[in-house]
Amino acid sequence: MQLKRCQNRQAKPAASRLGAVLVENAVVASVFGLFMAGIMEFGHAYMVQGVMNAAASRAARFGAVDGATTAQTKDLALQVLSSAFRSANATVTVKDASIFDEASVSPGRINYDTLPNLELKTAPKQRLYVVRVTVPYNSVALLPPFWIKNMTLKAQSVMRHE
Repeated sequence: MQLKRCQNRQAKPAASRLGAVLVENAVVASVFGLFMAGIMEFGHAYMVQGVMNAAASRAARFGAVDGATTAQTKDLALQVLSSAFRSANATVTVKDASIFDEASVSPGRINYDTLPNLELKTAPKQRLYVVRVTVPYNSVALLPPFWIKNMTLKAQSVMRHE
């Protein structure tokens, strides 16, 4: 049995195929770009949420000590937030959370905005309070927020005054 030698031929794309390659590349590149933008945006939102949690926690720990004021506690939270984004866009509140001391209260049903404000300097010992940080996502987004609109990022930390 004899084997025939194949001649080495260079395949040249047909002229009609060149347009299809261009269209396929445009579709794949745009989907890939959108995918990468989504990864960046959601990664950034996750980072902002982490910084907000850290700011609320650090401010709550600071406010727990005797002599700390609500204004100092808010300033500390805003200082921590400024490491990730313009903290002027954030709202920091210190609220009386003694409602949580009742066994019948469901935390998921509480409207935190209606809780009374608390001045930490005059708060009694063992008073439960919450430091809450909110920021509109539109003000911290990297890209124009076309996939997450009108969302507010929230973080909070609950502590007892000592």
